[in-house]
This record gives sequence, structure tokens and C-alpha cells, in this order.
Amino acid sequence: MAKRRTPTNGSTGMQDAGPTPERRQHGAIERLERAIGDLAGHPSRPYRAVDTLAIMQRRGSITAGMRQAGEDFRAHFALAQLDPLRALDLSHLRLGEHSVRAEGNSPGLRIEAARAAVWRAVQAVGGIASPAGSCLWHVLGWERSLKEWALQRGWSGRRVSQEAASGVLIAALGALEMHFGTGQRVTNSHFVVDKSGSM
Repeated sequence: MAKRRTPTNGSTGMQDAGPTPERRQHGAIERLERAIGDLAGHPSRPYRAVDTLAIMQRRGSITAGMRQAGEDFRAHFALAQLDPLRALDLSHLRLGEHSVRAEGNSPGLRIEAARAAVWRAVQAVGGIASPAGSCLWHVLGWERSLKEWALQRGWSGRRVSQEAASGVLIAALGALEMHFGTGQRVTNSHFVVDKSGSM
């Protein structure tokens, strides 16, 4: 009698194995409390990368609103397709289509709206040549590490210390939070003025 072979599922073995040593070399990762679904709806490996914003919020360097503003900027940046390296998405090729779509939901209009949102956000923190604008562009947009930005780009091509780079990012996120309207407005009640007129 022939032995029945059980089909091997590559994903079950991979779930127990965890991330590869090569992946662990590229930054912090953590295991989620529950499994997440892949594009087909199957359970996938419950690991995710821990990004700069998550680390800063856990340390108490930034608030939840500042992190949300950074996530919003990152989402606009990704939709605007401003990252330096892009691969052609073969699933969205439109061969033989010569007319321009006039619908409000077409990819071209969404991309242009996202680019305008990114440009307004960068202008709100001082422009692309400012330390805050450069930091947002490279650290949140291009997802470089803060250390890499500090050593390679910095302010106008000059190196800055990691502590200064962290301060630049915190200030940029604070301005970004106000720009997106997620922050609390500072009113006169936040300041105590004594009789001499100083704060």
C-alpha cells in the first residue's frame, strides 16, 4: 500500500522560523499579538518593522498627534510616488488606452493631489532647503534612518549630530502636526504672565 504524502505548506514552516538573520540586520522588528492577513486573506507572518516614529513615540519624544502627522505625510509621499527607486507595476498597465480619464478618482489626479499636499507640508516646515524640510523628505518620505540623514545629508549637505537630527525631526513633526490641523492650538491661557510682564 502506497504511503499517502501530505502536501507541505511552505508558509507554516516559515511562520515558526521567524525573520531571517539577513532581515534582522536591517533594523528592529517585532512580533504582533495576532496574525495579519496577506493580499489573498491568508494568515501571514506576524512580524513588522519598527520605524523611527514608533520608536520616538515609545520613548516619549513625540506625541501621538505628532506621530499621526508623520504617518499622514508618509502616506501622501507614497501616493505621490516621490521615492527615488520605483519598479514598474505590471498589474496596472493600460495598453492601447489613448484617452485621458476625466474621472475624479483616476490615478493621475490622486498622484497630483498627493504631490501638492507633500509640497504644502514641506513649505509649512520651512521649505525643502530647511533642516526640517530636508529631514521630512529623507527620513519620512524616503524612509532613510535618522542617523543616515544626519551623517550624509544633514543641513545643506553638512553633517549634524544625531541629537541635533532628532531635535530637527521633533520640531518638524510639531510643525507638521499644526499644518495638518491635528495639534492643539496654543492659546494665551497656556502662558502665565506675572505682573512685570515677563512669561
